[in-house]
Amino acid sequence: MREKILAVIEKNSRIDIKDLAALLGESEVAIANEIAAMEKENIICGYHTLINWDNTSDEKVIALIEVKVTPQRGMGFDKIAERIYQYSEVNSVYLMSGAYDFTVMLEGKTMREVAQFVSEKLSPMESVLSTATHFVLKKYKDHGTVLVERKQDERMLITP
Repeated sequence: MREKILAVIEKNSRIDIKDLAALLGESEVAIANEIAAMEKENIICGYHTLINWDNTSDEKVIALIEVKVTPQRGMGFDKIAERIYQYSEVNSVYLMSGAYDFTVMLEGKTMREVAQFVSEKLSPMESVLSTATHFVLKKYKDHGTVLVERKQDERMLITP
């Protein structure tokens, strides 16, 4: 039952418990108890709203920063990740395979603000060897949701 609940609420966290129970053929009490248990077990860690910021007047710069580090003895990657995710600008930190150890996602008001974060906070960290910063230019799909409107073909259909 957990996997079914998670699959539904991952796509629509605002679904009413009554509707979720009907959809899954379970009682409302059972669904509510299961959700509460998953929140307590830190399986469900929060509820977020997906916003297409391109359709607002709010200017944001989203950056993906690849970070190569040298793990310190006895501390490993976890302590370095913790130092990075403590910064309020940072939205996400992932341990990665490949050429870089971490991928850090953050938002800023300007490219300069992101650059200052990298040069003044991230790069000077003792364990950081190098960084590579990439800026998101346009989002087409985010968290499984298409954010751009599909263009309708306005050409006239002509048949022989």
